[in-house]
Amino acid sequence: MRERADAAARAPELLRPLQAWLAKRHAPEGPPGSLVIRDLGCGIGSMGRWLAVRLPGPQQWVLHDLDPALLALAGARMPVTAADGTPVDATTARGDLADLTADDLAGSSLVTASALLDLLTREEVEDLAAACVGAGSPALFALSVAGRVELTPADPFDAEIADAFNDHQRRTDQGRALLGPDAIAAAVAAFERRGATVQVQSSPWRLGCAESALIAEWLRGWVGAAHAQRPELAPEAVAYLRRRLEECAAGDLTVAVYHTDLLALPPQPSGSE
Repeated sequence: MRERADAAARAPELLRPLQAWLAKRHAPEGPPGSLVIRDLGCGIGSMGRWLAVRLPGPQQWVLHDLDPALLALAGARMPVTAADGTPVDATTARGDLADLTADDLAGSSLVTASALLDLLTREEVEDLAAACVGAGSPALFALSVAGRVELTPADPFDAEIADAFNDHQRRTDQGRALLGPDAIAAAVAAFERRGATVQVQSSPWRLGCAESALIAEWLRGWVGAAHAQRPELAPEAVAYLRRRLEECAAGDLTVAVYHTDLLALPPQPSGSE
């Protein structure tokens, strides 16, 4: 449901510096001149479908995920041509992203992911930054939650739900302290500490009546997570959700859900200038 909203939200402004960096470096693996792109936590492959057709040149994508069913969907639905009509090929790799090292990423022209950083811990973000910079690979991470939403018209209970949801994003899950909205700041610090040049760009969903089905689904998840984090919000949360769903069904509700995209460019290897 969210693929169109994600595609509209992702920040194309970050592609210009990325393409300039890639133009200075020849990918050491894959067919001659090809880009080797690793999509971490690829899910059904939405990031690959958005990005592959926006980058020129032949591409070899490696789709990483733990779920074999998602990997099968992602691999089957990848584009077959790049922005300039050259071929795009894809393979899949099943495994835990927490285990990836610089050696695993060696030879990558680009490491990318969507809606991933906020699901990681600070230590996992540090390890991911170390792996990318150690491999000499740029990193493009899209759609990390920013901890900010705007609903129009406003409701007095908006702030209460938003605060509880953000706390849920920062919860400790099976011993892992998730970063949630703090992920971008943690990632910027982790990459810059290792000498990378980092740019960030806002990438909000802006949902109107044409996206009413997505708004309704998002509302259920947003309020549900807030309620799970703070059970004492019931019954106010139940009444709030009912009220907001009625406004959505009537076409009277618009929503902006803020995310941030991040591009980290490692130092160019010696002799590449």
